[in-house]
Amino acid sequence: MAAALLATPRAEATLARAVDFDTKVADSQSIILGEVVQTESRFDSSHRWILTYSTFKVERALKGQPMQQLTLVTPGGRVGDLYQATVGIPMFQKGDENVVFVKGSSAGPTVAYFDQGTYTVTKEGNQRMVTPVPSNAVIVDDQRGMAVAPEAARTLEQFESDVHRAERAALQRMEIMRERERQQQAAGTSLSSIILRNKALIALAIIGALLATWQFLRR
Repeated sequence: MAAALLATPRAEATLARAVDFDTKVADSQSIILGEVVQTESRFDSSHRWILTYSTFKVERALKGQPMQQLTLVTPGGRVGDLYQATVGIPMFQKGDENVVFVKGSSAGPTVAYFDQGTYTVTKEGNQRMVTPVPSNAVIVDDQRGMAVAPEAARTLEQFESDVHRAERAALQRMEIMRERERQQQAAGTSLSSIILRNKALIALAIIGALLATWQFLRR
């Protein structure tokens, strides 16, 4: 259970594959805006791994079903004098306000893409700003083989707008794929129908070709 949570996408040591915003939105079951009201760390059932349970009072869901509260489980934490930590895993503190991308796991709801799926929310003047959490992992673009800069801070209003735009883009991609599948199925059905409707002509054509070949070989 803990091993599954510890797995990050193509992570090696302190390196993690960069995930674009639209992919994070598409892969998340929900995206919440909320305040951390409680954290608790305890051993898993094997008594080998420490897991931390962070409970959020949810202000609203930017994606997914509305909810009032959500508890997220992440690897690492402190139990007594024993402390476990993993590179690239967000650490939530009581009183923090965050936007979190959520996915399911065998241990319960957790953070999709960990540090890359966690944002801090701060107030600047009359606006709330959403900023990626600082990460102790190096985020790398595996296409170009180089480290990438974190996302720029944006207003909560702009962030929510970007989430909805990414959702619409994902729906459009799915509809395009479905339409291609329908066209392929229709083309296959059409070819089968043509063959069935003209099977007598096709059989005569084959017989004619065989006769012509036989006569040619006799010469």
